[in-house]
Amino acid sequence: MSFSEKDRTLTSTDASVPVGAHALGDALALLRASPPLVQCITNIVVAQWSANVLLAAGAAPAMVDNQNEAGLFAAAADAVLINLGTPYNDTAEAMLAAVTTAVANATPWVLDPVAVGPLAWRTELAHALLAVGSPTVIRGNASEILALGGGTGGKGVDSLDTPEAALTAAQSLALRYDTVVAVSGAVDHITDGNRTVRVSNGHPVMTQVTGVGCALGALIAAFAGTVDDPLIAATAATAMLTVAADGAALSSIRPGSFAVALLDELSDVSPGSLAERVRLS
Repeated sequence: MSFSEKDRTLTSTDASVPVGAHALGDALALLRASPPLVQCITNIVVAQWSANVLLAAGAAPAMVDNQNEAGLFAAAADAVLINLGTPYNDTAEAMLAAVTTAVANATPWVLDPVAVGPLAWRTELAHALLAVGSPTVIRGNASEILALGGGTGGKGVDSLDTPEAALTAAQSLALRYDTVVAVSGAVDHITDGNRTVRVSNGHPVMTQVTGVGCALGALIAAFAGTVDDPLIAATAATAMLTVAADGAALSSIRPGSFAVALLDELSDVSPGSLAERVRLS
């Protein structure tokens, strides 16, 4: 296992899965050593929660989402998150401006296509953003990923499909856009079209806290602004959040106290404990 701080490239010698556990620990060490500035254009329900998750993990959040500044700020950010949870006309313009800048500056950006499929306008917006330039990572639940590939989608923000059912669509999207697709669920599936990693950590109570999935998109952006391999970035973020959730569930599986415990656990996860506790296949 080795990484270069100069080029942020991590390599793994673990041949059992495409991404080794120690590569994830090294990614976290690198993030903590040089906290990435993550611009979040996200939904109004989860903005504060996403910022707190980033802070607990060791990254620096910036919720610059207005159309007058979003494009300019993206030039200074280490990574950009675009979350379609509650889009408005002005935030849509801000998203397009930020992505245009990110693509022009080769800045990593993450697309979270919340509730695409049944809602036509945001689905068109998602495809308009993809037309500007390929994201570093697309993160969504199984129904959202299927919808982005041409399916009907889920029930609002809820998935009606499993990550396993969406894997073929995820691989196709990854190859089409030269990106990594992270499909969230009971077992998270992460693929670049050729390599696929599964993360089996996490707890069902995560689905009872608003914004956990959206915050994962922000965390993926943070790791994408830290390491060069998007598959490692998406897997490290997913592993960190779900390993922290395992720890938080030991304290409480009631949604309110679990949410607080999850932030505490995120701040406590170390590179070594991440590598030791993650379950990869």
